[in-house]
Amino acid sequence: MIIAIDGPAGAGKSTIAKKVAEKLNFTYLDTGAMYRAFTLLVLKKGIPLENTQLIEKTLDDFDISFIDNRILMNGTNVTKDIRNEEVTKNVSYISSLPFVRKKMVELQREIGQNNDIVIEGRDIGTVVFPNADYKFYLDASIETRAVRRLKDKNDSSKASTIDEMIKKIRDRDTYDSTRKIAPLKKAEDAIYIDSTNMTIDEVCNSILNMIKL
Repeated sequence: MIIAIDGPAGAGKSTIAKKVAEKLNFTYLDTGAMYRAFTLLVLKKGIPLENTQLIEKTLDDFDISFIDNRILMNGTNVTKDIRNEEVTKNVSYISSLPFVRKKMVELQREIGQNNDIVIEGRDIGTVVFPNADYKFYLDASIETRAVRRLKDKNDSSKASTIDEMIKKIRDRDTYDSTRKIAPLKKAEDAIYIDSTNMTIDEVCNSILNMIKL
């Protein structure tokens, strides 16, 4: 079974997807972490971002696995490193490259073929798994998302005020929703959930109540 959860930055996708996967004893697949890990690899190798040919070649040296809530890139635990400011600043660009998205979608589908998964991202229900068993689009007001991001210990953004974080999120929303390849948008058959005034448990229970195993 494949459960897809899409939505913008700060909507709570990762937190919710992890909890739903845990409750169902499914595999949790964080697609954002995959793009972040590859972005980290590109930065570590010192590859100029305009050198798309070399970035594409670097995909041959990329391996990722999710073990015990740790993210391993080429065998190294990068769970914390992928949240640093440089990765955050460059991941949107790297993830917009067509050959990067193609490779990541292949990996995601490969994992989905052999496991019951809860997978979250921005194009899961529209591109990666358009035939997912269940699709959800998780959203919240931009103010709520900004507050959540500021409280997130894993978010290394240098924004120190609500206004700064709102601007960062608004810029990210614009970029993600207008990019040519797999833009952020709600799948027509996705169930929309506005989590602005909901607790984590309320959102999880809402999703779990709709799923029939």
